[in-house]
Parts: sequence; C-alpha cells; structure tokens
Amino acid sequence: MKQKYLVIDLKYCHDCNNCFIACKDEHVDNAWPPYSCEQPRHGHRWMNILSVERGQAPRMDVCFLPMPCQHCANAPCVNAYPDCISRRDDGIVLIDTEKAIGKKEIVDSCPYGAIYWNEEQDVPQKCTMCAHLLDDREWEQAIPRCSHSCPTLAIQFYEMEPGEMADFVEREGLSNHRPELNCNGNVYYKNYHRFVKHFISGAILKGNDAWEDATVTLACNGETCEQKTDYFGEFKFDGLVPGEYTLSVEGKIVKSVDIAESLNVGEITF
Repeated sequence: MKQKYLVIDLKYCHDCNNCFIACKDEHVDNAWPPYSCEQPRHGHRWMNILSVERGQAPRMDVCFLPMPCQHCANAPCVNAYPDCISRRDDGIVLIDTEKAIGKKEIVDSCPYGAIYWNEEQDVPQKCTMCAHLLDDREWEQAIPRCSHSCPTLAIQFYEMEPGEMADFVEREGLSNHRPELNCNGNVYYKNYHRFVKHFISGAILKGNDAWEDATVTLACNGETCEQKTDYFGEFKFDGLVPGEYTLSVEGKIVKSVDIAESLNVGEITF
C-alpha cells in the first residue's frame, strides 16, 4: 500500500514560518473529529522550526529545520500507548482524541518533543499530516497545509510504495531527523548535513588580490576532496565530520586543523 511522506529540503527553508502559520490557520478554533481537537492559539508548535548556526563571521550560515511529528514506523508513542495511539497503513500516526483524554504522560513518550498538551481540552495533540484533508475524497489534490503554503517548495508531499520511497531516499540522499533513534519516520530531510555536520571555509589571496580558480584540497584519514576557489578567492567544504584535516592550496600544505565545529580559517595569502 502506498504511504504518505513529507520530504523537507533544508537548503530552501529560510524560516518564513508560513508552514507554522498555515498549521495554525487549519487547526486553531477548528476541530476535525476524529482526527484532532481544536489546537490552542498559543503554546503548540505542531510544525516547529529548529535552527543551528555554523561558522564564524563573516563566513557563517544558519540552517532551519521544520519539524512536525515524524510519523514513525517504530513510534515510541505507539509502542508505549497502543490503546490510544495508532499508525495507519498509510504511515500517518494519530492520537485518539477520546481515548487519550487525561493522559498527559503521553507528551513525554515522543523523543522529538512533537506531542503537546492541550490544557483546555485535557488531551495530548500533535501534527496529523492534515489527515482530514488527505482523506477527503472530494478533494483529489489534497496535500498537508504546510506543504501547500511553502513559498520555496522546501516541503514536498509524496505518496509512494515503501520500496519506491526507499529508492528515492537513496537516490536523493535523504535522512530522517536523529536517525540514531531508529524511529524510521515518514518525514525525510534533504541536505540534512547542513543541520548536523560541519564546514571549513576561507579565502585564498595572491598578494592583495583574490586568487580565482586556485585548487584547494582537503584531506582526512587518506581521503581527499578538491575544489576551485570562486571569483572572490573563497572556498567552502561542507558535510564534514569531526577530525584532523589538512588543507592544501595548489599542492602546498598551508594549514592543519582540528574540526570540532564549522570553521572560518580566514584569508590565506601567497
């Protein structure tokens, strides 16, 4: 059976919060039984935007990671409370709005912090992937509101067979958020390295001028990668894990660095 997936490209998210606002628009003051109760106006972030800063000025960047419920195949919340939380055949995890009443402890069962407590309704709540829209057979083009509202198309909705999705994940280099949890969610991220890995950047000068097209090589544990400097003499190697690296320019070793975080090594002059 085809399952429902969200694929979020971190390269194109710039923290506009349209997805967050669209979620509020859909669920605040709107109950969609049996999928969800009304979402409170404040306190809940069913689409939560996480962020991380990397590097040092002036060579730094910020990565934003939209995080809804991950709709896990191995969902800790479902495993802990199977009487009131279930995962549908299409991969969507839903909380039973009646059976979960009064069970505030459910909030702590999610390692992503994606379940929120509704004090007024006395019930735990979370992203439903807008299942009430997806199940509306009169609306053939239904997609979750977060995907529908994203101006950069960073959030994409897919319906695929699991095997087809597995091929897509490998081909596109996708990752779950915090894969070490082994929750195997139906939410995937592209360019996930921008959130969890490091970069090294700098500029190569020849005298007082930027050195364009200089060959810069980065080596670590016998593996190397190479690139040319741009018009401004700048380079940036991304997706790095912590370790000891050697930086060379035109075959000449110029710097050894211990990368434990993203680094701006400044200007290197020849």
